[in-house]
Amino acid sequence: MNEPSTFEVSSGLGPGDGPLIHASCVAVEGCGVVLRAGSGQGKSCLALRLIDQGAALVGDDYCRYWAADGGLWAGPQPALAGMIEVRGIGLVELPYLPKIRVGVLFDLCPGQPIERLPMAQTVRIEGVEIPRYALDPFHNDACAKVRLAVRLATGNIKTLF
Repeated sequence: MNEPSTFEVSSGLGPGDGPLIHASCVAVEGCGVVLRAGSGQGKSCLALRLIDQGAALVGDDYCRYWAADGGLWAGPQPALAGMIEVRGIGLVELPYLPKIRVGVLFDLCPGQPIERLPMAQTVRIEGVEIPRYALDPFHNDACAKVRLAVRLATGNIKTLF
């Protein structure tokens, strides 16, 4: 097992810009979930599957992030608000949330082995630490793992170690 670790995300291009993170964001059970990965790595695909199961779109691809009220918040980029790319169909307009408090971040790693029992990891964005997990977005259980991580982040369930 690895030692617990924290990853730092650097600030944006100028004051008040916030960090520029290549990630989509959805709200699952009222908790913001950041899906971070490069192009074509499953961000929009996983976001769409979660939305199909009751999640709400916050933003696809790049979102805005800021710290407020002791937490990290996310909202859509104004030019992309309410839009999600659906590969093979096109750019689709969906209802969206203008902001959500972020509770968890997933680094998407399609086709990569995921450690069975990882030590806790966090990521610091705008000075706020949030739980960080690795996830293959194309596994059948990806949506269930996202929901479990949300319940861990909100204190509704606990891990055994």
